[in-house]
Amino acid sequence: MFNPFDEKPITLSDTMMDWKRMYPKPYDKNTSDPYTKVRVILMNGIEAESIVFAHQLHRNCVNNDLRRELAMLRRSEQQQQKRIDWLSPTNETALEKTISYEQVAVDLTAWLAMHEPNPYVKATLDFILLEDFDHLYRYANLLDMDDNIPAHDIVKKYVEIMPGRPTISEHRHPVDTVMRPVDFKTADVRTKLNTLIIVSAEQQTMNYYMNTGALYYNDLGRQLYQEIAMIEEQHVTHYGSLLDPNATWLENLLMHQYMECFLYYSFAQDETDASIRSIWEQCLEQEITHLHTAAALLQKFENKHWQEVVPGPFPEPLHFRDTREYVRKILGEQVELTCDLEDLVNVNDLRDDHRFFWYQECINHDVNAVPSHVVIAEHQKKFGTDYRFENELSPVESLRDRRTDNTDLGRKKTRVPQMV
Repeated sequence: MFNPFDEKPITLSDTMMDWKRMYPKPYDKNTSDPYTKVRVILMNGIEAESIVFAHQLHRNCVNNDLRRELAMLRRSEQQQQKRIDWLSPTNETALEKTISYEQVAVDLTAWLAMHEPNPYVKATLDFILLEDFDHLYRYANLLDMDDNIPAHDIVKKYVEIMPGRPTISEHRHPVDTVMRPVDFKTADVRTKLNTLIIVSAEQQTMNYYMNTGALYYNDLGRQLYQEIAMIEEQHVTHYGSLLDPNATWLENLLMHQYMECFLYYSFAQDETDASIRSIWEQCLEQEITHLHTAAALLQKFENKHWQEVVPGPFPEPLHFRDTREYVRKILGEQVELTCDLEDLVNVNDLRDDHRFFWYQECINHDVNAVPSHVVIAEHQKKFGTDYRFENELSPVESLRDRRTDNTDLGRKKTRVPQMV
């Protein structure tokens, strides 16, 4: 297996790019493979997370020698992020890109869950998978209604579009969004990578909706972005709590760089766009330098060897593949799950006075004002049915009615048949 620590790095100065190299040729939104868009969105989020983390480390560090090292590293990361983010073409609307964001969430979460060795971490991934799956459905209905664009033209054959755990049911009390942390000292390297990758991806989605939602051109779209942005905050809290709080700043810095190397290595193998594959290969070369720099800083300032944090060789690369059957399986088995502190439980098993029901009544007491429901109701009113793209009927019988949006499933005690 590929070991980035065995590679000879270029100098950090040589990672710097001029404007011509930094400004890339965008992908074609109509002809590019959906997974090319998925990789671009994910790597933009990965770079953004690395930059934000490095800024936080800078602000919590008293040693200016270390802060100067971080400034150089961060500038190189900033150039990578700008290069990747600017791969998005000028004719791609925010809502079209949102469909791809939710495809990232669905396909990435499913792939990570399918390859996660830690049962608890896998369960947390499966849980959120059904929520992002539903977000794709809600945004797809908005896109069809507002712009007359079927979302399956964007995701093509890779993802089905139909209800997941209804977004109205996803609003949980804040104390029930905190999970148990993973001990990175004993965790499998796959778990370390998976948790940091999914935090970065969900954080990017949260930030995108925070900054994009208010710019939408009508009230219903603005309201839908606002609601789902609140759910994304829950998701970032949910996944962020899995990270090991005992890891030091410089251990985390090394882990970030290792994750970036792993993803660039993975994506360079699968990328079908030759121009973008070249960018992944160049970014891998740059990230190997970043990784060696982080390892040197860990050794210098904490007297720790990189092998105390990561094993070196990469695990199996991350390959985006068809996950439709897996998503269907989880949907059929887990649609009624919610959280009780750190545990995932069926909503029917909660006490009648559980805080979940109080919080639902607090914000969703008027169901007809909940944007994620209104957008479906409006589509049904205009066209007679909702918008879907499914290979066969939903595995959940109570989600099959295309003329009525189910606002009870997952938020009220009404058990439904599973895996019908």
